[in-house]
Amino acid sequence: MKKLLIINGPNLNLLGVREKEVYGTQSFEDYLVELKAEFGDRAELDYFQSNHEGALIDALHDARNRYDGVILNAGGYTHTSVALADAIGAVAACGLKTVEVHISNIAARESFRHVSMIAPRCAGSVAGFGMQSYRLAVYSFL
Repeated sequence: MKKLLIINGPNLNLLGVREKEVYGTQSFEDYLVELKAEFGDRAELDYFQSNHEGALIDALHDARNRYDGVILNAGGYTHTSVALADAIGAVAACGLKTVEVHISNIAARESFRHVSMIAPRCAGSVAGFGMQSYRLAVYSFL
């Protein structure tokens, strides 16, 4: 059984109540219940969310000795954080694979969202499938 950590970055604690036309109406906590039910016999899923860049980096560092992989939706830090990209690279060098996830299709949004600072350090990226993007990322580890 794979042990995976899902990390959500800034503002993703407001899923289900913010910009419903972009992010939908379901909270991540409710969606996580569905994911755990679906993958319970194949993957153990843990969850961490923070609006703080350093906390996300600490979670990545801590994950390297505890998890088989990380699913990361870095939110706005995707487009701005060299430090987060470096942390992904550091844990990758230790053998921990990270898959980047986005609920919306970042390539179809504002131009500043078209560049992901973290994508080059991730094993892969899933974007534009709503909450199903997380499901697809879990499959990438199985």
